[in-house]
Amino acid sequence: MRTSRTGRAGQYVALLAYLVFLAFPFLWLISTAFKPPRELGSLHPTWIPKNPTLANFRQAFDEQPLLDAALNSLIAALGAALIAVLLATPMAYVMARRRTPLARAATGWVVVSQAFPLVLVIIPLFLVLKSLRLINSVPGLVMVYVVWALPFALWMLVGYVRAVPPELEEAAAVDGAGRLRTLVSVTAPLLAPGIVATGLFAFVTAWNEFFFALVLLKTPEKQTLPVVLTHFIGAEGVADLGPLAAAAFLATLPSLLVFAVIQRRITGGMLAGAVKN
Repeated sequence: MRTSRTGRAGQYVALLAYLVFLAFPFLWLISTAFKPPRELGSLHPTWIPKNPTLANFRQAFDEQPLLDAALNSLIAALGAALIAVLLATPMAYVMARRRTPLARAATGWVVVSQAFPLVLVIIPLFLVLKSLRLINSVPGLVMVYVVWALPFALWMLVGYVRAVPPELEEAAAVDGAGRLRTLVSVTAPLLAPGIVATGLFAFVTAWNEFFFALVLLKTPEKQTLPVVLTHFIGAEGVADLGPLAAAAFLATLPSLLVFAVIQRRITGGMLAGAVKN
């Protein structure tokens, strides 16, 4: 079916409007991070700072322990991503290859669990961490992030496993390769991009997470970067806008870099299972 020239123009305009809508918060954040206080309080704000400055960045580092918070976020995100991938990979393989009622029920449960609100799981997780004496600790936060990231990691990896033709494993078996040799030499290399994309997605999810960190981490030296950013907002609710924007801009960069690397692979992982069947 051909699309008229007017129709194509309308599509481009709608796409451009959507892109502007998505990019507006980040572009405004960058602009604010480099504006001096006089321009921040101007009644006629501009997109491009007239007198760009790095003072907001210096003030942000002077006022809050951003490096320590970033290290906590990095440890929590890396730990959660590594453990989630190690747990999800064999589970996803079984769910994808074993077309049993139990495997289908597990897949359905994974999808349904994505609809659970955070407040539904925070109370039982809090009680479990309290019994393990892991409240107000980064390892405890890693456990929570693994629980939260595991369903979506499973969902992604199931799609990747289903995209690997079972005929390749059957051919390896015919050639005399054992089950373990087939998994290591045939399946694992084909799954590697999906495993990397899943791990990076779990990393980004944990890096940006705020609610669990706010509830579970009490002392300033244990807090992660999203929680520390709230310290730029005073008790009266007035934000120290320049340093807040500068710190938020720096906190956003790792997520953007990771998504720039994996966005195609994430889309492929989500669609792989659907197109396979």
